[in-house]
Amino acid sequence: MRITKTFRSLLVLVLGLGATFAASTGNAASADAKPREKIVISGASGQLGELVVKDLLARGVPASDLILVSRTPEKLDEFKKLGASTRFGDFAKAEALPAAYAGGTKLLLISIGFDAGPRPEAHKRAVDAAVASGIKHIVYTSFVAISKGDQTGLASDHFQTEEIIKKSGLAWTMLRNSIYSNGLVQQAAKILAEGKATVSDSDVRIGYVTREDCAAAAAAVLSSPGHENKVYDITGPELIGPREIAAAASAVTGKPIELTAPDAKAPARRAFGGPSYEVVSEDVAKLTGRPETSVRALFEAHRDELLGKTK
Repeated sequence: MRITKTFRSLLVLVLGLGATFAASTGNAASADAKPREKIVISGASGQLGELVVKDLLARGVPASDLILVSRTPEKLDEFKKLGASTRFGDFAKAEALPAAYAGGTKLLLISIGFDAGPRPEAHKRAVDAAVASGIKHIVYTSFVAISKGDQTGLASDHFQTEEIIKKSGLAWTMLRNSIYSNGLVQQAAKILAEGKATVSDSDVRIGYVTREDCAAAAAAVLSSPGHENKVYDITGPELIGPREIAAAASAVTGKPIELTAPDAKAPARRAFGGPSYEVVSEDVAKLTGRPETSVRALFEAHRDELLGKTK
């Protein structure tokens, strides 16, 4: 077929415009593409850290986007096999922390125990390393009592750490966790074995939360946008004291529990907690899309343990 000179010129023009358009849209797509978030979990081999990792994977976060830091990284082999990066990190060895966090964009800073010296100082080493390594956003597991203005006792170290993080210049999210309810299973089993519980109108009630709910809330914050410079109170759905623990244990097992008043002649019981612990929030449900776990639901999941049955 014979192609005229005019048609050939038009064809060249059309092809040229097409190439220019493709190049421009390709460049626009490249400009719009954001680098993938890399999530660092500090304390990833601990009870909470491991639950957070599993929740992130369940949410569809690729294992290759996870940097798991621990003093015992060998305990993270199951995640390493999936493609996660596992690294050694110790708050007592500040010089090595920037390398442990390198390449990360978000850091879950799980508060540590008391074995690394004063906690605010240890946490500051981690915060300084986060800044040095290029982390943009720190998510910290803090304590719920701070939300009621408490800066003493258990709240003191967490309050100081929050201030250190806020002064770092990085974006932050504070997950102010309540006391874990998981330990109530053993307490309820003892009550059931004895068939009685000592209760008083002056008993402190706490918004106990499961460790699993804390992990789910952390995973939600780490894997979704819009949480910069926000505070969440991570609690269960209700305030719980000895009376409520006994009622839930009895309802789940069908075993009666006698409620007795404290012996007036006995030394006064040392109360755990205080008014600042009496916080109940819906933040877990808002973050995760599912209800907070009640103490009764926790007990139902551990009914055999309540009854002293071994698996």
